[in-house]
Amino acid sequence: MQTNVVTPDGSVFDGQVNMVSVKTINGELGILPNHLPLVTPLAIGAIRLKKDKDVRLIALSGGFIEVRQDEVNILAESAELPSDIDITRARAAKERAERRLEEAKRDNIDFRRAELALKRALNRLDVAQN
Repeated sequence: MQTNVVTPDGSVFDGQVNMVSVKTINGELGILPNHLPLVTPLAIGAIRLKKDKDVRLIALSGGFIEVRQDEVNILAESAELPSDIDITRARAAKERAERRLEEAKRDNIDFRRAELALKRALNRLDVAQN
């Protein structure tokens, strides 16, 4: 299947794969060739692109997936290949988000925003380290 992962900054991946796995807002979704047409929102998580025995991961911070017969288009808010993830920066973002979550419990700041920042940081670290 032709698979494209695009962000506002440009293309992150463009190539042929045998299977695409993503996390939607309703759960995990695996796409094989000849899948029924589909458009659905994506959650923070890793995109898994399988070609033969090779699996590539891409850190995704949400967006949409459009599936056609033999084509998958992922329109992402942000997406990063493991080699593009700055682990030091991701760890710092994780620590900031954890501090904000602790402060939110005490000071009632925007808890959901801090929670999403933590999920994004953990996802980036997971993809970079796997």
